[in-house]
Amino acid sequence: MNDTEMIFALALASNRDPQQNFQKAFAQIAHLGMVSFSPIYLIPCRDGIGADYWNAACLVQSQLSVDEMLSLLKKMEADSGRVRPSHQISLDIDLIAWGSHLTAMQFNPKKLPLALDVKVPMSDLWEDALFKHSADQFPVIIL
Repeated sequence: MNDTEMIFALALASNRDPQQNFQKAFAQIAHLGMVSFSPIYLIPCRDGIGADYWNAACLVQSQLSVDEMLSLLKKMEADSGRVRPSHQISLDIDLIAWGSHLTAMQFNPKKLPLALDVKVPMSDLWEDALFKHSADQFPVIIL
């Protein structure tokens, strides 16, 4: 990684047309730089209202700034048809953390404490105490 690149930890979720929305999001994210994706998990809706979600995480090395990344993520959500508020989510992509190295990441305070649907997929990519969770087993989705 060069000096101008940052690592971004992203959490993705969808429960409306999730296969289509994840395929498109994964392709768009893959163009941002080096990327590692977690498996996709089927996890119940946090508040018990709405369909189960496809949840995944990724680590992206990119030359984008934090503001540029946030803007791009919001555009991807809007382009998917995201409606707020709603329990039918076409695409939700949250910026969980960013930094120059996984040992020196800044967590997004708006996303803390981390929800289980973030911890489960993120723990496949990044070992950190914030991602510890119970040994619940969730189905894995194959694209």
